[in-house]
Order: sequence, then C-alpha cells, then structure tokens
Amino acid sequence: MNEKLFQLLEKAKKDEAFKQMLFETKQAKDPALAFCQLATESGFAMTVGELFAEGEEYFSNLLKSCNGGASYPREGWEDSYEMFFASLERI
Repeated sequence: MNEKLFQLLEKAKKDEAFKQMLFETKQAKDPALAFCQLATESGFAMTVGELFAEGEEYFSNLLKSCNGGASYPREGWEDSYEMFFASLERI
C-alpha cells in the first residue's frame, strides 16, 4: 500500500465516524470512485487510476526485468484497494 493509504488507516484508527464512512463507500454505485473522492476530500488526493495502478506496475516491472525477472507471470498481484479494506477491518 502507498503512503496515502497508510495515512487513511491512521486517520480511521483515531476517528470511528471516518472509518464508517470509508466502509460506506463500498456500497456506492462506483465504490472505487467514492473511496477516492472521500480520500481526496479528507486531504489525501487520490484517483482511481492511481489506486489500481500501484500493484500492477510493481508486478509488470518484475516481468520486464532483464536480469532475474520472472520467467512466468505471477498468479496474481496484491490489490491495494482490497488490502486497504482488509487492514481497515482489523483496526
């Protein structure tokens, strides 16, 4: 997860109402957009593209490496959005 997501978790630890607002974004018609809008309104500017590109870029770079790169694609990559909510459920 990136720094902004860690900061959102820290804010949610201290503010139960904010934590609930984050969970409520999952019920929106476009949950990722609602999440990014709430994050941005709370001072953590974030776009949907930025949110989903993070994990994908890391694994894409693994496959592009000429020295020791993965010789086969990994079965999956961590989804920062889902990892965020998994962490949020534990606080």
